[in-house]
Amino acid sequence: VQLQASGGGLVQAGGSLRLSCVVSRRTSSNNGMGWFRLAPGKERDFVAAISWNGRYTSYADSVKGRFTISRDNAANTMYLQMNSLKPEDTAVYYCAVARRAVAGPGADAYNYWGQGTLVTVSS
Repeated sequence: VQLQASGGGLVQAGGSLRLSCVVSRRTSSNNGMGWFRLAPGKERDFVAAISWNGRYTSYADSVKGRFTISRDNAANTMYLQMNSLKPEDTAVYYCAVARRAVAGPGADAYNYWGQGTLVTVSS
């Protein structure tokens, strides 16, 4: 299984970006998926997760109300719509496929990871 994340870039504070994650194998439609991020000098943090059918979502407190996770199983693609971006959102964002149909914030619940896409938010 390969994951390809894209959509990162440089944006001013208050702006928006939409990240995409394409999964190489249709099997992922039976699995939960998630987004994590790694900022310089910090540990990898959970951002958001979505169940296999998109019915259940969860978010880190820091992004609630600003970010929206979604997926299109027909296209083997997951998205992260990021609005009202802040400088502290600057990080490399990674997408991941979970071991089970529903997954939460624990990184151990995910067994396939993408290469990451860099998001830089300027103040």
